[in-house]
Formats: sequence, C-alpha cells, structure tokens
Amino acid sequence: MIRSRLLLTLLLTLAPAMAMAQAIPLPPPRNISPSKAAPEKPAPAPAPAPAPAASAIERNAAPPKVPTQDAATAVQRANAWLNSSRTLVADFVQISADGRKTEGELFVQKPGRLRFEYASPATLQIIADGTSVAIRDKRLATQDLYFIGQTPLKFLLKEQIDIGRDTKILGVTNDAKTTSILIEDKATFGGTSRIKLVFDAQTSALRQWTVVDPQGYETLVSLSNVDTASKPPADLFKIEMQRFN
Repeated sequence: MIRSRLLLTLLLTLAPAMAMAQAIPLPPPRNISPSKAAPEKPAPAPAPAPAPAASAIERNAAPPKVPTQDAATAVQRANAWLNSSRTLVADFVQISADGRKTEGELFVQKPGRLRFEYASPATLQIIADGTSVAIRDKRLATQDLYFIGQTPLKFLLKEQIDIGRDTKILGVTNDAKTTSILIEDKATFGGTSRIKLVFDAQTSALRQWTVVDPQGYETLVSLSNVDTASKPPADLFKIEMQRFN
C-alpha cells in the first residue's frame, strides 16, 4: 500500500507552493503632526526633523501598481511559450508533500518524451518514451509502467498544447514578476488533479508548477537554467524493459 501511494504520488507529480511576491506590511507612519499648544503658554518649539515630512511619507508609501496582463492574454502567452520549442533541458528542484527535497535534471523531447534524472542520493528515474511512463528505482531494481495519458504533464509532452482546450482553467493571477494559471485535469491516474503553472511575467517562460493529486497531496517543482535550444540524446528516453525482468 505504501509503495502504491509512493508510485501514485511520483506519477502525478512529475515534471514548482508558488513563490509569489507577498506585500510586506508597512510600519505605521511617524506622528509628524505638531505638538498641541498648551492652554496657557506656548509649547517649546519642536526639534528640527531629520528629514522633511513629505520624504518620510514617500519612504513608507506602497509601491505604485504595475499594469498586468488580462487572463486571456496570459493564457495566450503561456501557450505560445510552451509551443515555441520541441525540446527542453533544465535543472529542477522538487519538494514533495512530506517536505522532502530532491533535485536533478529534466529532459524533454516532444511529443511525449521526458526524463527526470534525480541526483544522488535519490535512486529514482522517471522516463517517458512517447507511449509509456516508467518509474524506476535503481536501488530496489524495480520498474512500474503507466500509460502516458495518465500523467498530468500535457503542458510539457504534447506537440501543441492549448491550455484552455486541453484542460479546465480555474483561475489566472499575476503580478509584476509572475503569472500563475491554475488548471484542472480529470484524465490523470486516480482521478482529478489540479496543477498551478507559474510563468515569468516578462518572458512567459515556465518557472515552476505545483501538482495537487486526487488525494490532496501537493508537490512543487521549480526549474532553473532552462535551455530550449539543445537537443537531448535520443537514448535518454528509452525504457529498457529487460533490465528489471
């Protein structure tokens, strides 16, 4: 049962909670009003302020709002970036539902080919060859196969993706740095999954995603050093059945 739970979690959380910029509460402004005059004699003159009152207010003022794109434009730009290249090579960091942190290298060759190569001490490999997805444990010498359509990775694996057509969009939020698109996929193994895709607001490049599986377990994956020009070697996506028979 534990192994089934582990495999389900891994399958649903292939590939980063989103590191959205949070507003920092501002300290209350200094009391800059002049002292009230005493009823019978004038109050002593206040000491000179170290800076004009206007400057103090400006320093504590909230930053001006930055214009953000509307939802339709955000989805259009996300689709354009995801469809702009057939290949992707990147470093990834994964944080699982239990808080464990793993990292490694991700390789994608559209359509349908993918490999997560986990760095030591992890012993896992996740390989998609265009038809199947294999979850391999090199230490246990085990391999489990799933249909590629059962994974929630349409946005990485399809030749051409239309997020609005291929999934259900639940919401779009953005700020000056990131654009987040929350989608729902009912075709994944075990039921419905929710996936939050996070893109760079300026370039629309995919930066991270969070998968919440049908049981409510959440896994975050963050990408760095993204390269969409290099072509990964074809043998990276070969599932070798005989090695674990």
